[in-house]
Amino acid sequence: MALTDDQLERYARHIVLKEIGGPGQQKLLAAKVLVIGAGGLGSPLLLYLAAAGVGTLGIVDDDIVSLSNLQRQVVHDTQAVGEPKVESAAATIGRINPDTRVITHQTRLTATNAQDLISQYDIVADGCDNFPTRFLVNDACYFARVPLVSAAVGRFDGQLSTFKGYERDEHGVPLPTYRDFVPSAPADGLVPTCETAGVLGALTGVMGSMQALEVIKELTGTGTSLAGRLFIYDALDARARTITLRHDPANPLTGTNPTITDLSGHA
Repeated sequence: MALTDDQLERYARHIVLKEIGGPGQQKLLAAKVLVIGAGGLGSPLLLYLAAAGVGTLGIVDDDIVSLSNLQRQVVHDTQAVGEPKVESAAATIGRINPDTRVITHQTRLTATNAQDLISQYDIVADGCDNFPTRFLVNDACYFARVPLVSAAVGRFDGQLSTFKGYERDEHGVPLPTYRDFVPSAPADGLVPTCETAGVLGALTGVMGSMQALEVIKELTGTGTSLAGRLFIYDALDARARTITLRHDPANPLTGTNPTITDLSGHA
């Protein structure tokens, strides 16, 4: 479908990029992206995906906006306090770009609904804040054969990768999944939450924006995928590095003797 005059103007700075151009912009307009969490990471992620012209954005979040969210969750404002986050985010996106259709899922992702929900989208961007959901999203994306762009933040640091464990490299080895990076969830209390340890608000903006960039790269085929690599950012030292992730033959999902064959093991 040809771009309209308004779209040619709105996306002009994308269209002049030879790596994206008109064909890449059309891919974005046709794309369906599911964002897990409309919080610190999900906020800039949603804003930039909407501004980029992603045609359909699904948002999964069962929480409501609180005053303490506003230090970092920039898709919401003071007047949205008390509203469901999915509704607040949808209203903001509607003001940014009428091209973007928003589908709200005011629910918690579970073993019952995850795979069906994820299979309706082209790519998933996970910005949740807990390990059980990260493992669930990883496994559901694997079974649905949907790319996963996953990000996480600590107090002053962030991590980002793309997982496509259903694909294989040139040697026939499965690409890494989240379970190759984090084999099992840490014990309760070992990794403090942002509620107890704090988080630098602008850090979530950096990592959420980078997450949006990786989603756009995957959708348009631009640049080099982060699949098989982990990007690490240290905000205090203004230092970034990228390390290689390796497939673990003991991975319970994609290893030599997989023990996870469906989502029934998740709560």
